[in-house]
Amino acid sequence: MAAAIVAVELVRRVLKSRLIGERWALAGPFVRRCTWPGFASAVVGTVKAAYDPDMPGSDSHGFQRVLALLLIACVTWLMIQAAYAVTDVVLDRLTRVEGERNRRARRIRTQIALVRRVSAAVVVVLALGAMLFTFPQVRALGAGLLASAGIAGVVGGIAAQSTLGNMLAGLQLAFSDALRLDDVVVVENEWGRIEELTLTYVALRLWDERRLILPVSYFTTNPFENWTRHESRILGSVYLRVDWTIPVDEVRTELYRALRENPLWDQKDWTLQVTDITPEGLVELRALMSAADSASAFDLRCDIREHLVGFIREKYPESLPRLRVEASAR
Repeated sequence: MAAAIVAVELVRRVLKSRLIGERWALAGPFVRRCTWPGFASAVVGTVKAAYDPDMPGSDSHGFQRVLALLLIACVTWLMIQAAYAVTDVVLDRLTRVEGERNRRARRIRTQIALVRRVSAAVVVVLALGAMLFTFPQVRALGAGLLASAGIAGVVGGIAAQSTLGNMLAGLQLAFSDALRLDDVVVVENEWGRIEELTLTYVALRLWDERRLILPVSYFTTNPFENWTRHESRILGSVYLRVDWTIPVDEVRTELYRALRENPLWDQKDWTLQVTDITPEGLVELRALMSAADSASAFDLRCDIREHLVGFIREKYPESLPRLRVEASAR
């Protein structure tokens, strides 16, 4: 046992060394995730290999079975953590992708995250099956269990219909590219970003830092808005209702000047249009502008709205919204 612990510690120190750690990208994730599973597997494996069931006074069957169960559990833990360490490297690199390739990177991140969860679940189920087959009684019932597998599958499928539906819905969302991590969506009149996408639920981080938790099947059976499905760039609009005396050309010139000075504008689309006459007799102006993403668009709209309100109040106070009443002489 001491030799096994020393061997694992030596491997850990080699992976953490500057010579290996800086040249091999997997070294850090392996050390972070596999240290304790490695210690546990080494200790249990050494004990099982060195244990002599013929020692006088030993309960060979009971202790050997416990060691076998522990070894299966430790090896399963190590395999899952090693797989997570490998995918951590890929996910970390995809997180740093910006610009035009960000959408594709978020799609791959979503798919990898879901696939590794499914793989971990499959490995755990197989490990539980291997643990059960260490018992002779279960092994003797193997033929009967296989014969009744069809009936058991139908019963289990009906009982777990909701869970299986969510799992299939999660895979459908990930591989149909309908939803990705960090997508900006509007669900139930709530605006937010996809923070977590699992096989059973989706966590939506709202603009005020609340979390909206929805089952995955919700997104396959209900309509929702995805503002970043094809690209993160988005158009924002600001509406102003002013008097008829407003000089539209001067407001349009001021809008363009304000946009050029604002770093949130992506230097692409903008316009100012008279879009409507309200029932109260006011002129409706719509200022349209583009931004790199929805968060920038929201802040840009607030900045431009504040700027135009101040501009009209200071330069053209006579054009502020007002209601006219005409009194007729009797």
